Amino acid sequence: HKALTRLLSETGAETAQSLVLDEAMRADHAALVQDALPGAARSFTEATVGRLRMTKVAEEFTRLKDNARIADRAMQAAWAAMRPGMTETEVADVVAESFAAAGAAPLFRIIGTGGNGAYPHHHTGRTKLAMGDAVVMDIGAGKDGFSSDITRMAVIGAPPEGYAEIHAIVERAVQAAMAAARPGAKAHEVDDAARGVITEAGYGDYFVHRTGHGMGVEVHEPPWITATSQTPLEVGMVFSIEPGVYLPDRFGLRLEDIVMLRADGPEILSDLPRDVRVIDA
Repeated sequence: HKALTRLLSETGAETAQSLVLDEAMRADHAALVQDALPGAARSFTEATVGRLRMTKVAEEFTRLKDNARIADRAMQAAWAAMRPGMTETEVADVVAESFAAAGAAPLFRIIGTGGNGAYPHHHTGRTKLAMGDAVVMDIGAGKDGFSSDITRMAVIGAPPEGYAEIHAIVERAVQAAMAAARPGAKAHEVDDAARGVITEAGYGDYFVHRTGHGMGVEVHEPPWITATSQTPLEVGMVFSIEPGVYLPDRFGLRLEDIVMLRADGPEILSDLPRDVRVIDA
């Protein structure tokens, strides 16, 4: 608190009349800033700076599309290198090398094999890929001021029991969300569509996060595709659609595409199909 007070004083902001909070910041950090500026009127980035960034123009779309292709190649490089006995970190290193070769800065590389994949934000580590594992692969990088983000699935040898069923359910959820994503729809309708498919299939309790988020300069920015978001979708918005099912101690399964909303619906940035990639031993 002392450091924040000093910073506000040094920047002349201790008498600020307006405070804009980022929806993605930690709640305790937001509370700290609000306590330091009790008289400031509060608003959120989605209604201010975030509102300006939610829709993209043609040049921005071109950069995002180029970055998506770089991420596609990094995913393919990882698939080509993956073998039983490799660690998650070694797979992530292949991804990073591919990004770097394309002039992109790696931002995140979630590689979750087997039961690790049941944690949506698993910290990539030293667990080795084993026969029968399903592997969640969520990667992204930054180049030319914009980001990429994609999630695909791989299996090492034969898939684990029940995998095909869950993959089909999540794919249907993606397709339902895509169909719901139309100009004028509320963001929650996209979440409702994906969540409805998974819930109807009996796995609603295992879909433990929002369906998507906006992407552009940052990997996570408005619009937020959540169960409560009333944000109207507009042509030019770029956001993820990424439903998932996470079965503790078994595997996780998430499929993610970044889309740009056009007048007739979403355009997918990635060229990679969402089919599972089978890694031969």
